[in-house]
Order: sequence, then C-alpha cells, then structure tokens
Amino acid sequence: MSLEEASRQLEAAIHDARVSFDCILLEELDRAHTNAITARAAVDAAEQAIRVELERRQSAEGSEPSETAD
Repeated sequence: MSLEEASRQLEAAIHDARVSFDCILLEELDRAHTNAITARAAVDAAEQAIRVELERRQSAEGSEPSETAD
C-alpha cells in the first residue's frame, strides 16, 4: 500500500461515516451499522498503509551509510 491508498481509504471512511450519520437520523439503523463498520475498516486500512510507509522510511534511513568523524 502507498500513501495515496491511505488517502483514498480515509476519503472512503469519511463518506461511509457521513452515510452512517444520515442513516441514524433517518432511523435506518441496519444501514447505519453497516456503514459504520465499513468506515472503520477503511480507517484501519489507511492506518496500516501509513504504518507500512513509516517502517519503509525508517528502514531506508537505517540502511543509509552514516558519516563518521575522523
């Protein structure tokens, strides 16, 4: 996953959360519940993508040669 994917997942989470909110107002609780679950799954996917990117960057920083003082 990439940071672009994390962004897409967060946009999807925002949408699903808004739909869930509207469904609650309309008392469509089954649909609200479903959208709340999908919003949470999208947030989890975004968090995973960000974590993978952080680990990749930390690994890249660790593999760079360090400067030593003479």
